[in-house]
This record gives sequence, structure tokens and C-alpha cells, in this order.
Amino acid sequence: MRRAGLDQLDAKPGEKVLEIGFGTGHSLVSLAQSVGPTGRVCGLDLSDGMVATAKSTLLKVGLDGRVELTCGDATRLPYPANGFDAIFISFTLELFDTPEIPAVLAECRRVLRHGGRIAVVGVSKEGEDSFVLRVYEWSHRHFPNLVDCRPIYVQRSVEESGFRIESADRQMMWVPVEIVLGVKPG
Repeated sequence: MRRAGLDQLDAKPGEKVLEIGFGTGHSLVSLAQSVGPTGRVCGLDLSDGMVATAKSTLLKVGLDGRVELTCGDATRLPYPANGFDAIFISFTLELFDTPEIPAVLAECRRVLRHGGRIAVVGVSKEGEDSFVLRVYEWSHRHFPNLVDCRPIYVQRSVEESGFRIESADRQMMWVPVEIVLGVKPG
């Protein structure tokens, strides 16, 4: 699913790209390879542990010099306005409380240049109700430390935050997943 999101984002040589919630850093590697030596990748994650893990991942493949990692909160991105060509968010937006999702996406709009792209991959609440989805949501409500994310309306959230939807796809993992590409109007 992440690969499909990266393919939708289609980072190009020389671009400046931000990944929010980079976790182990494997998508950062793909992004750094895509933007090449003339591009730049920034990563933001809330966890110091993930920053250390991602640094190690990048060091192993020799791309640590092309990626700037920051520990921080996506509701207050520490970057200037209009500074990025693209943003990638994979299985992270659904970790935020519902009222925070618009704040995260508003920050994404702020730091993206006009015409910039955002690709979001997330567990989806869209579509048919299923037993598995209900169990997943129940588990999230009752055991949030074990099941820390929950299904959200990915495309709807991106669209309501002022992005023009370029493409949207739904795929099945063991739960439905939306892969959405939006563009900041300009």
C-alpha cells in the first residue's frame, strides 16, 4: 500500500519532499532515491525512537546526507510556508484524533507550494461495513495503546481541507485502505 502511495506521489529529481510519520524510514529511502542528489527530503515523526531507527536505516544505504529528520508534531509543522513540492503520509493520519486531522492537513497546505502534491495512505472508513472493520474500531476504542489507529475518511478529509483530488483508490489489506493524491490549488 505504501508503494502504491509513493507511486501516486511520483517524487521527481530535484524536488523537496516531506514525509510525516516516517516510522522506520523505508519510505524516506524511496523518496531520497527518487529526488536524487539535487533534491531534498525532510521527515517529521513524533517519536524519538523512530527518528533513531530511521537514521540507522538511512545510514545503512548511504542516504543520510540527503534526508533531514525532525522529531515534532504535525499539527505545528516546523517548516516555512510554500517550501515543499510534495508531502507523503502513510498510515499516520489515522493516528490523530478526529479534530486534529483538519489541523494536520491545514499545516500540509501551508507548507506545500501552489500546485504541490500530497499523497495519503490510510485505513479507510469509506465503503461497506464489515465485521473485521467493526472489530478493529472496537479494539481501537477499548485498547488504544495496542490498536493506536482507526479507520478514517481519507479522501473526504483531504478534499475538505482544500486539496483538489487527482486520484483516489481503495484497496484491501485485512481492512480497507484509501490511497489519495491531492494537489494544492494555485
